[in-house]
Amino acid sequence: MNTSTSQSLFEKAQQYIPGGVNSPVRAFRAVGGSPLFIKSAKGPYIYDEDGNEYIELINSWGPMILGHGHELIQKAVSDAIQHSFSFGAPTRREVEIAELIVSMVPSIEKVRMVNSGTEATMSAIRVARGFTGRDKIIKFEGCYHGHGDSFLIAAGSGAVTFGTPDSPGVTKGVANDTLTAPFNNLEAVQQLVDANKGKIAALILEPVVGNMGCVLPKEGFLEGLRRICDEEGIVLILDEVMTGFRLSKGGAQERFNIKPDLTTLGKIIGGGMPVGAYGGRAEIMNWVSPAGPVYQAGTLSGNPIAMAAGMTMLTYLNEHPEVYTQLEQSGNKLTTGFKSSMQKLGLNYTLNHIGSMYTLFFTSNAVTDFASAKSSDLPLFGKYFHAMLNRGIYMGPSQFEAMFLSTALTDEHLDRIIVANEEALGSILND
Repeated sequence: MNTSTSQSLFEKAQQYIPGGVNSPVRAFRAVGGSPLFIKSAKGPYIYDEDGNEYIELINSWGPMILGHGHELIQKAVSDAIQHSFSFGAPTRREVEIAELIVSMVPSIEKVRMVNSGTEATMSAIRVARGFTGRDKIIKFEGCYHGHGDSFLIAAGSGAVTFGTPDSPGVTKGVANDTLTAPFNNLEAVQQLVDANKGKIAALILEPVVGNMGCVLPKEGFLEGLRRICDEEGIVLILDEVMTGFRLSKGGAQERFNIKPDLTTLGKIIGGGMPVGAYGGRAEIMNWVSPAGPVYQAGTLSGNPIAMAAGMTMLTYLNEHPEVYTQLEQSGNKLTTGFKSSMQKLGLNYTLNHIGSMYTLFFTSNAVTDFASAKSSDLPLFGKYFHAMLNRGIYMGPSQFEAMFLSTALTDEHLDRIIVANEEALGSILND
């Protein structure tokens, strides 16, 4: 496989861009080698600058739930562009998409559009602090909520790949206000709450983690968090930037029947365009300026191009529940095939899966939190990543990432991925 153009571009990029990339995980540091520079994508395929074709399992880290370049989304963007690119003023589409989000997500009564998942989580924390009059928050080790200072404490995903989970530049004061607990550990959460009575404004988590690999909540964990937050007056924030509109129309909270106080959204609600949102109980959201005293603003918030793409995407998902049936079937088919291959090869790696999200962890330990995720054999994952890439399967370049399926994947594509997986595992065993 010739990747000379990508290698040349990476060398040039490093002269002008820190590390040669605009987001750390893209640099392939965790798997070795040089990153591929992507030129185009369509349906289930992605194409690099050297013309190589791959079936891809990243889907822009989640938003391409219908596959790349979906005709309806393309038309919506094309039509919106005819009316200019940005106004910095209210538009009809903002009202329509807000109404649709409120109708689809059980816990959201009011919603504010922003420009990214990071902006959504930062804003949600600020509103929770303003609403409660408290300073501290609880987050979970390995959960990644963007690159806001409050969250870069025992962070996962790109921060792990970068090698410094506690990033320089985060002040001691901010770190002191961020309490961390192991995911799936209610006892640890209760201990933090007991030690900080009346000081905790919010508890934030990914209901299904996608940023230390795919990690599911244990039975009763989310319910236990809801109970603790109710007892202590803590704002429960579900970060559904990845899981929102992916695990069901109403996200993970609908699937697990948990009602948070605030929800953060992103990825899918922009149909691939840069966008995020946060929303929840009206009494909390009414603290957001200009309705209330908690300031948050953005010139490009509710950008008309992003709103057109997002409105089209969410309308399609709302009107086509069969999308979720197909994604469920695809996820089951793929992971069943992976398990069959591992059994045939005598391997006992851990495969976590829910709906259209999965991660193959190179460890025999059950992966239920960040500590168990880190027991994975990272050099072996790097070999597996390149073995899959050489077979035309493009995955996230880190063990600590969930993979995302799209409706563009047919049974034939899934069969090709299953075969490639078995061949890749076999090849690294014999390496």
